[in-house]
Amino acid sequence: MRAQQVMSAPVVTVRPDDGVKRAAELLSRHGFTALPVVDEDDRLVGMVTEADLVRERFPADPRFRTAESDGAPRPPGKVREVMTTPAVAMGAGTDVAVLARTMVDDRRRCVPIVSGSRVVGVVTRRDLVRLLARPDAEIAADVLHRLRDFGGAGRWRIAVDGGAVTITDSFAPDQCDPTDGHVARVLAEAVPGVVHAEVAG
Repeated sequence: MRAQQVMSAPVVTVRPDDGVKRAAELLSRHGFTALPVVDEDDRLVGMVTEADLVRERFPADPRFRTAESDGAPRPPGKVREVMTTPAVAMGAGTDVAVLARTMVDDRRRCVPIVSGSRVVGVVTRRDLVRLLARPDAEIAADVLHRLRDFGGAGRWRIAVDGGAVTITDSFAPDQCDPTDGHVARVLAEAVPGVVHAEVAG
């Protein structure tokens, strides 16, 4: 499965010269945790996250101010002043397994998906969790649809449990090419929501 199959598009973005308040409004309205920052040609130049926006933006309660908090500088007003750059992005053809591993290992909640340097989508942790929550019946129907094009209708039986797919070939072992099972497994694993696939017998 590839990033382009799970990414959200079109992408909500901000520009470097947009106000921090606009970025906060977009994050709040859409329930996002981060936004890609793009230039006038939609090329990725950075990311702005919830943490970037809230850092040093709340003045101390005036009733409890200390001498150190008096005269604090005015917080940044533009996205370019708070964004993280350079941004880590991945191509639309990136394997979702690589994408998920990177998100977990680097503690990223959102990864922009690019074609060249232009942002074409984003993948969030929520997008990946949505795949895991996909009903087994939907997964089975999609797997069966793909396998009908390979081997014909009625050849394959599919069972799905928790996203794990078991494929049973109705042909006797001496009636099929040994690579058929491998191809069937590869086709099944490309279906969104499949966590594992195996051929029984």
